[in-house]
Amino acid sequence: MSFIVGVPKETYPGERRVALIPAVLPSLQKNGIEVVVEKGAGQEAGYPDTSYLEKGARLAESRAAVFQGADCILQVRLLGANPERGKADLELLRPGQILIGMAEALANPEAVKELSARQVTVFGLELIPRITRAQSMDVLSSIGTVAGYKAVLLAACSLPKMFPMLMTAAGTITPARVFVIGAGVAGLQAISVARRLGAAVEGYDIRPAAKEQILSLGAKCVELPLETAEAEDRGGYAKAQDESFYRRQRELLTRVVASSDVVITTASVPGKKAPILITAEMVEQMNPGSVIVDLAAERGGNCELTKLGETVIYHGVAIQGPDNLPSTVPYHASQMYAKNLAAFLSHLVKKGELIIDLNDEITKETLLARDGEVAHPRIREALGLGEISAH
Repeated sequence: MSFIVGVPKETYPGERRVALIPAVLPSLQKNGIEVVVEKGAGQEAGYPDTSYLEKGARLAESRAAVFQGADCILQVRLLGANPERGKADLELLRPGQILIGMAEALANPEAVKELSARQVTVFGLELIPRITRAQSMDVLSSIGTVAGYKAVLLAACSLPKMFPMLMTAAGTITPARVFVIGAGVAGLQAISVARRLGAAVEGYDIRPAAKEQILSLGAKCVELPLETAEAEDRGGYAKAQDESFYRRQRELLTRVVASSDVVITTASVPGKKAPILITAEMVEQMNPGSVIVDLAAERGGNCELTKLGETVIYHGVAIQGPDNLPSTVPYHASQMYAKNLAAFLSHLVKKGELIIDLNDEITKETLLARDGEVAHPRIREALGLGEISAH
């Protein structure tokens, strides 16, 4: 018995990633999973059709053929993360089909409702719990790795200074000062890359546990006299704080921000608007030519001047609000996502048979819709729905 998964081309504007790469296909086939790929799906990520054929995939001539022939559709962006063009796929879905991808469910719960109305089973990979056995499936860590790396390169390219300290015949060049706010995966990656480029790096995180990680990468840890005992949730993510906390935090961060050449912000809380950590007033105190790269731009931004997909110049400071950074490094971003997805598939499918075990934490936390109903408690709450009816 085989379980057929389909990989259509991504339709979100500018999205160059692909859900599966050829290298993961042999491990899926051993588990009774066949793969059908839409022609050209991996082309922009650097994976031509021939590389899929060589690893045993079948090619489909059209998007409709992928949906028609697959038990399960694998995507980088499901409807919630592709709200406009994703609607075209609704009519291709059939009852009982399975959808796996990033759904932006907490930010866009209505999309989950739309998918549930099509009687499909939906899994949102951004909700993978942060537990040890789910590490290999953690798509947010993969995305954060790429974003943190690329943020430093964006800053280095637009800063009118060089990053490293250089001893030259023309004198000594002092290192650029880089300040990274938020020491999750993206922030730690940014610290690491900025250090490798020779910058003097400082890091800050609301979570006390992050200090050791910042120091381990050779950066200085900025410590603020703030009460942060309840700063971390059960999953290891930063918890949202009240406005008085953020106000005090901004006051204390002002001095560090003002003395930095580059500020990279990565602070976000799952499903909520990103907290404002840098005000226009704080930007005014930075030196002209300084750069802010706001990795929370897709969640509204950590800087109040950030505009998604644009570079705003304010008092001579460039504020960048990059959109979908993983798509700018599609080869490796796809490689990491595909490995996460293959690990998740191996968790759900055993010898060609899909097993949905709601007693399993990974399955329970990622299941968004099933049997025509929104299945996830947090999404139901966001939609104002009551408790799910018993099956």
